[in-house]
Amino acid sequence: MATIHPLHTDKMPPERFTYPFCYEPHPLCVLAAQEVQQELQRMALTEGKMFGVLVVASPAGGKLEEASLGFLAAYSGLLEGRNDWPYFVPPVFDAQQPDGHFKQEERRIKDAPDHKLLSQQLQLWLFRQYRFLNARGEVKDLVHVWQDYHCSARIRRKYPLPPGGTGDCCAPKLLQYAYLNGLKPVCMAEFWWGPSPKTEIRQHGQFYPACRGKCKPVLTWMLQGLDVDPNPEEQTGRPLLDIETVYEDDWLIVVNKPSGLLSVPGRVGSYSVATILHQHYPDSLLAHRLDMGTSGLMVAAKSRTVYASLQQQFTSHTIRKSYVALLDAMPAQECGTISLPLLCDPINRPRQVVDYERGKEAVTDYEVIGDRRVRLWPHTGRTHQLRMHCAHSDGLGCPIRGDELYGRPAERLFLHAERLELTHPVTGERMAFELPAPF
Repeated sequence: MATIHPLHTDKMPPERFTYPFCYEPHPLCVLAAQEVQQELQRMALTEGKMFGVLVVASPAGGKLEEASLGFLAAYSGLLEGRNDWPYFVPPVFDAQQPDGHFKQEERRIKDAPDHKLLSQQLQLWLFRQYRFLNARGEVKDLVHVWQDYHCSARIRRKYPLPPGGTGDCCAPKLLQYAYLNGLKPVCMAEFWWGPSPKTEIRQHGQFYPACRGKCKPVLTWMLQGLDVDPNPEEQTGRPLLDIETVYEDDWLIVVNKPSGLLSVPGRVGSYSVATILHQHYPDSLLAHRLDMGTSGLMVAAKSRTVYASLQQQFTSHTIRKSYVALLDAMPAQECGTISLPLLCDPINRPRQVVDYERGKEAVTDYEVIGDRRVRLWPHTGRTHQLRMHCAHSDGLGCPIRGDELYGRPAERLFLHAERLELTHPVTGERMAFELPAPF
């Protein structure tokens, strides 16, 4: 039985359990993570890995405030090739036993003529061995968890089975162990420890949400029966941000988007630059987008004809844009060009990864213009291009301040679209707009 590590503190537990896909780590989780990190330092690991902590209470203590608190620890997948480290909870199902059915069948079918079909059958068998509990004591295997979550027939046809490794992340391991041992989950958090992978960006010691692609179907099932925090991304009552008009004529409008405002309606809300403009110009169309945290210049067309012209200019790269960013550190080089092929991570949307085989070319010029300040000229318009090029070790290796995905949180994302140069779709005049960064 894995150790339930004691947590000696007078900090009060939260009223509800953590919503694992968007959260601020509770102080109890921060304390537990610090304990785990001390253990990791003693282990002298050679690889980076996601680790998780689950603060639990013994129901024998009566009221939660009076219960004895402790915590469980877990890692995603294997750690240094093992899944039996005594400090951590065990896997939901151990497929690594050399004499177990899975490993025996792997060896048997390795050189079989119908290897592909047998491998698929073995993978299906493996998924059925992952039998997940929820807080009500109900059990469902991974195949049914996955199919019940993806109720759309189109999605189920495209993804009939979960990706490999589903169920081996921190959060399912932690909750499964707690349920099996009669422990009440109190709060949970996950953090990265060690060097970042080369394909994606993870910051040492940074807390991260659970992955959506693999974990959301599983955790949606496992959290049933718990009183869970609401999804903060869906909460109403956010302050409504207005937009300043920088330039306007009969055909187009250039605005100053504030940080924290969506460009277009999305899963985190419907209030956006597009909806604000539609209130005044029902036929308006944004010619491009900025990330929610990015501030600065955006151009919108007042008709489809003008929109088509602006889109053609973006496609032919005749529209010029430049950005200013405040970084967490100083880059090693004063100026240069970054070229890294980017691809959306389907397991962790909207995160991007570097993929030299399938990624799309993304090119950015940069110049250091002050203390941790850089000017950026993107030649392509990939999702999160500037954020990835700044943060990745093969780029600047210095995340933009306030980048919650690729760096560390701050009061805002310190990225600003400061200059926009275009050819007017009707007059043919070359126009340039500038807006100094507010930081």
